[in-house]
Amino acid sequence: MKRKISGFTLSAMFSALTFLGAILLALWPSANAQQQQVYRIGVLLPGGPFYETVDGLRAGLKEIGLEEGKQFTLVIWDMKGDPKAAEEAARNFEQEKVNVIYALATSIITTAKAVTENVPIIFCIGSDPVATGLVESFARPGGRLTGIHFLNRDLTAKRLEILKEILPKASRVLTFYDPGNRMATESAKFGREEAKRLGIKLIERHVTSVDGLKKSLQGLKAGEADVFFYTPDAMVVSQAQLIIDTAKAKKLATMFHEQSMVANGALASYGQSYYEIGWLSAKYVQKVLSGTHPKDLKIETVENIELAINLKTAKELGLRIPPNVLARAKKVIK
Repeated sequence: MKRKISGFTLSAMFSALTFLGAILLALWPSANAQQQQVYRIGVLLPGGPFYETVDGLRAGLKEIGLEEGKQFTLVIWDMKGDPKAAEEAARNFEQEKVNVIYALATSIITTAKAVTENVPIIFCIGSDPVATGLVESFARPGGRLTGIHFLNRDLTAKRLEILKEILPKASRVLTFYDPGNRMATESAKFGREEAKRLGIKLIERHVTSVDGLKKSLQGLKAGEADVFFYTPDAMVVSQAQLIIDTAKAKKLATMFHEQSMVANGALASYGQSYYEIGWLSAKYVQKVLSGTHPKDLKIETVENIELAINLKTAKELGLRIPPNVLARAKKVIK
């Protein structure tokens, strides 16, 4: 005779527990898989110092609590200064169904938007994203793009003014840029107007490829110019280290827009930190991965502008930085 417990037989209870266990076992793999979902972030960058931005993104995501390799992976596509490569890369990312595209530099962002349809895009952009038609407004982007805006093009004239303060005797300033790059041509216009005001000759060299830039650098003659001045152009800055090294060899001072290049041997920079910009953009990536639509994330403008000077490079070039300028520098490398 079977013993009853609260109206159930032991065998009935055993059967019920076995059935429940089977259900839980069947559900466990899918629940576990969901917990271990790894988001894929497709990164589009020109190369060169833009890797600082990616390092900042990694640090920002880690601080938020997302661990690389466990919660997310970065699929990095380096354009190596070739803006045309962005089209193929962005299309591939959408076909491979990455969760979000992280795009750096105006030309790359513009291409990524044009050749994709659905994938969210988080950007870091040095020009006005409204004026370039990427978003509707800073407060309400209105589409699938949002991110961080920093001042690059708009600082061109101020950067040239500070360069003249650093090197008051400089009269010939050399710059390279692609005339087909809208942001570069607008920046060059600002530079041209400021150079005229300052009594400086701005020597503009048009280059349309990395190979063309390298040939122009190789052909530089000693004494041809006093300073290399950076005009915002993603293709040109992808070769920042080559420019810095070539300029040093030819006793040419260098003025850039971002601090890491000063740490790598440039004389000076006036602008912002790519690392900080990447760190700030991590929250946008995290929110989009969590389900927030980019159109609901207002664009943030980074206004922390700093002057950086490399005194070691100044010594190598036989230059003396005026004390009043040095006192204003937030980053000084000795």
